[in-house]
Amino acid sequence: MRKIKRSALLLVCLAACADPSIDIDAAIECDSCEKWNKAQEAFQIFGNTYFVGVAGLSSILIDSGDGLILLDGGLPQSVPLIVDNIESLGFSIDEIKVIGLSHAHFDHAGGIAALQRASGARVVARATAAVTLRNGNLLPDDPQYGATGSKFPAVESVETVSDHYVIQVDGLGVQLIATPGHTLGGTSFSWESCEEDDCRRIVYVDSLSAASAGVFRFSSGPTSAADMLRWSTSMVAGLDCDIFLAPHPFNFHMQQKLRNDFLRNPFIDSGCEDYASYALEGLEERLLQEMRR
Repeated sequence: MRKIKRSALLLVCLAACADPSIDIDAAIECDSCEKWNKAQEAFQIFGNTYFVGVAGLSSILIDSGDGLILLDGGLPQSVPLIVDNIESLGFSIDEIKVIGLSHAHFDHAGGIAALQRASGARVVARATAAVTLRNGNLLPDDPQYGATGSKFPAVESVETVSDHYVIQVDGLGVQLIATPGHTLGGTSFSWESCEEDDCRRIVYVDSLSAASAGVFRFSSGPTSAADMLRWSTSMVAGLDCDIFLAPHPFNFHMQQKLRNDFLRNPFIDSGCEDYASYALEGLEERLLQEMRR
């Protein structure tokens, strides 16, 4: 696995030395935002796939050979760090052709408006997520509606796509996979990446946690969020998945894997099934709590 090294001076300079031509939206404040938004050097995960996000929030860059796909945009204040990471790999922000979204919460969607303005890229999202992106505000059916950070910069132009849409850039196909529950519009992504003759299926799995604000109940409604999460975890567990990634790096143990000194790429594992099992256990615990209320 090839890591992209940068100097300590550059890491310190990131926020202060942001490209003044990039129009950045106002920072969002939350209890975890400062910790999440610490600088993380860009690195190659496998083949044409790179991590360009921040320490606690993933942004995944996929190089088609003639244009880039970016998945997730972090917080508004993540944008200078993401742009710098993209450029540290030898790419340019205006090479991004399409931006995709795992789910429309402030910590993954907050930077998309600025990234779209800077790159001119298409932004694609499934129906409910597309509405939320255009509004810049969570819909009442979102489990975290009303929580701190319910609002984020609205994205001016969003293309609504089907549940099984394939993002195509120069022959590279990235498959959208509907994985609702954490949000109604939750989306995972799957694509093939190769290093010479070694080809691997990479899956960027959306958050599957039963997290909410206020009095939201995952067990309520004719089609409950719990039913959707059970369906999504079953879907994820059955995916062809050589490399598992997620919107929060701790879910795929990124830092531990970066410390791995073995010759074998530590990101090659069967983490999708493990993550689905972990998420299902969390859901069952949440439903027990709801029964006691």
